[in-house]
Amino acid sequence: MAKHEHAKVAVAATKPTWLKVTYDQKKVDKMEDMLKGMKLNTVCAEANCPNLGECFGSGTASFIILGPNCTRACRFCDIPHGNPQEVDLFEPLRVAQATKKLELSHVVVTSVDRDDLPDLGADQFVRTINAIRELNPDTTIEVLTPDFQGRTDCLDKVIAAKPDVFNHNMETVRSITPKVRNRATYDCSLGVLKYVKEHAPKETYVKTGIMLGLGEKDEEVYQLMDDLRAVDVDFLTIGQYVQPGPKNYRLREWVPMERYQKYYKEAMSRGFKFVASSPLVRSSYKAKEELEAVYNK
Repeated sequence: MAKHEHAKVAVAATKPTWLKVTYDQKKVDKMEDMLKGMKLNTVCAEANCPNLGECFGSGTASFIILGPNCTRACRFCDIPHGNPQEVDLFEPLRVAQATKKLELSHVVVTSVDRDDLPDLGADQFVRTINAIRELNPDTTIEVLTPDFQGRTDCLDKVIAAKPDVFNHNMETVRSITPKVRNRATYDCSLGVLKYVKEHAPKETYVKTGIMLGLGEKDEEVYQLMDDLRAVDVDFLTIGQYVQPGPKNYRLREWVPMERYQKYYKEAMSRGFKFVASSPLVRSSYKAKEELEAVYNK
């Protein structure tokens, strides 16, 4: 094996201590059994999130609708790519019932990409938001949507349902986007965030998230922050990319904590209302606390 190949293997193999999280396995098993019994998927399990134990252990989850198979195959992602299932019109009710059963005060709803559907999945988001509100009128709702191919008719449908937070992830800086995202572009995602901010009710916060460790440079991250603030994005999450498997995009770096702290300060100085920047941060991790922090200001 060549010297540079040894270095590549060493980055992925030398996992930092913060990846070794502990949790109550019995609580996790109970949560998984309940969700399977209700025929629901969570992004926590489907994407192998490192926070699964903490979130499941505390009785919270981010629901993934229209899955489990995605019509795209982004190189950073662990969600299965394959033939999508028929749209389950009873799924929104089950999500609402699970939200009530778990007594969630804040719920996150995301989805796989459904480029095969005429509405790209927008109608199912609306049905899910409405079902949650009907059974859980006091629960705040966050959606984490795909780019809907930039189609404003799809965005208008979701906006009209008035989620409390509209989240769409940029994922990474401009130069790396074409290397890791399938069919999605930097400008399309930025355009989605811009459109939502301009057309959603003022009460709806706009949010996005990025991963570190893909080979991005400081100046590229700062440019991304500037691009986001130029369209008035409210919330930003920054977390570590963890390579799901050998066929996924190669991890370039375990980013040190000092850089997360530096990015947090840089982002806050640019005017974001809330920034979460730490290795284990994911776009829906501690979403409830994030919204509460803004409400309580």
